[in-house]
Amino acid sequence: MKKNHFAVVLIISLFFLWGFALNLNPILIPHLKKACQLTDTQSAFIDSASYIAYFLLAIPAGKFMKRFGYKGGIVLGLLLFAIGSFLFYPAAHTRSYVFFLGALFIIASGLTFLETAANPYITVLGDPEGATQRINFAQSFNGLAATLAPFLGGMFILSGNSLDAETQAAMTPEQVNNYLATEADAVKLPFIIIGLVVLLVAVFLMRTPLPEIQEKEEDEAGKVSLWRQKNLVMGVIAQFFYVGAQVCVSSFFIRFSSHVAGIAEKSAALFLSGALLGFMAGRFIGTFLMKFISPPKLLAVYSVINVFLVIAAIVLAGKAAVYALIGVEFFMSIMFPTIFSLGIRGLGSKVKEGSSYLIMAIVGGAIFPVIMGRVSDSTNIQTAYIVPAVCFCVIFYFALTNLKIKGVKMGTAH
Repeated sequence: MKKNHFAVVLIISLFFLWGFALNLNPILIPHLKKACQLTDTQSAFIDSASYIAYFLLAIPAGKFMKRFGYKGGIVLGLLLFAIGSFLFYPAAHTRSYVFFLGALFIIASGLTFLETAANPYITVLGDPEGATQRINFAQSFNGLAATLAPFLGGMFILSGNSLDAETQAAMTPEQVNNYLATEADAVKLPFIIIGLVVLLVAVFLMRTPLPEIQEKEEDEAGKVSLWRQKNLVMGVIAQFFYVGAQVCVSSFFIRFSSHVAGIAEKSAALFLSGALLGFMAGRFIGTFLMKFISPPKLLAVYSVINVFLVIAAIVLAGKAAVYALIGVEFFMSIMFPTIFSLGIRGLGSKVKEGSSYLIMAIVGGAIFPVIMGRVSDSTNIQTAYIVPAVCFCVIFYFALTNLKIKGVKMGTAH
């Protein structure tokens, strides 16, 4: 039992690491938009480079773990994470947007292995009845990372300087080039530090024994094709739309705050950090509420609230619209882990394979921001928030379908 407790602590630290990496994207989007002189649509490919890896590598990651175990998947994920972080240095030196996207893809490839391993691993390390609460608790530390990432990123990466057309016209080509080079160089040291920290965690994990969870070779769930598991299929769809909504809400938050309320980028980064503090608090509060309210019911209530909050952000003006988006972050908090846990329940021996499909659904974060960027370029960033509003409607439907499922335990077979 003590070994399992130590394993839980170690796995929870991974939730923090990948949460920090992914939540630097809202800082990188406005930063590289300046440094590489991009449109909103082009800057959205920062998210695409990150989240497309989940689609391409989730199933290979599941197969890798089936052969080498959870620990093997975690160590490989950390090594890829570190390599991608170190590649930010040459990407900034050359100021190549494609290079940056490549480095982000490698980081996200590592995160795919980490998430494919850690999300199901935390659900099976303990009592099956507490699986949803356990994964929500672990994801709370992902929320802590989400709070710190924009705060530290805003402090050490964003310069607070803008380069509008009028200012650029008054500068010499050399001055413009020096300005852009300085902006790009700001990411070098932060990502070197991230890479070193991740590498140290990888070395530590390689030297630490972790209990391998052995699922049964075959059970009743294992005899049925995963594609005939309706709840898993619905969970994959819901996760696809949820991650799309989450990335859209957070990644364009700084642009939204500037457009709607005239908030400067450094101040907007602080607002975002505060919003993600609410996201973290929401996970702890949600974990507590699940002692009294069933996870599907809480998911349904939160998704409806978010539909109305996003609509408020679209129709309101000034800081009121920004505060509405901050509220969205709080009510998004339980969605990923709850959809994940509901999606894999009852899969028995096929939990690793089912988890791979749910992680693959994270590709929604690559697709919806590009759609939102196109809508923003065609109209404005405020109107573009209709995209996450539609996503929350899909999540509400998934929650309703789970309210009708009776007698299935929230955990997975050991």
